[in-house]
Amino acid sequence: DEQLDLDDGRWEDIHVVTGALKLFLRELPEPLVPFSHFDKFIAAIKIQDPSLRSRCIRDLVLSLPPAHHDTMKVLFRHLCRVVEHKEENRMSVQSVAIVFGPTLLRPASEEASMAMHMVFQNQVVEHVLNHYGYIF
Repeated sequence: DEQLDLDDGRWEDIHVVTGALKLFLRELPEPLVPFSHFDKFIAAIKIQDPSLRSRCIRDLVLSLPPAHHDTMKVLFRHLCRVVEHKEENRMSVQSVAIVFGPTLLRPASEEASMAMHMVFQNQVVEHVLNHYGYIF
């Protein structure tokens, strides 16, 4: 409900904008990848065959509710553009995945295996970034 003036000087720092985006995504009642899909994405990223893994992840993305799918498409298109400028911003695919993985994809409840999940959460984000054209 808050009206933001994006011309306000406090929004010039890219870290503030990125932090606000991450905070918004983290505070959603349900993450961009719904809780019901978390285990499916984790299982898909563990598939050894690269072609089958890509197909499975693409099918999972296509199975997301429309609002989640459409938001994911726009967000990942933007993140791909960020990665295109990695020489200037030092944000490689891996860096973006580390920053956004746990925010976009998280289990319904925190568990003892949280550290192990984080590796796979990052790999899912990295995979979607690397295969954006195929997935969307």
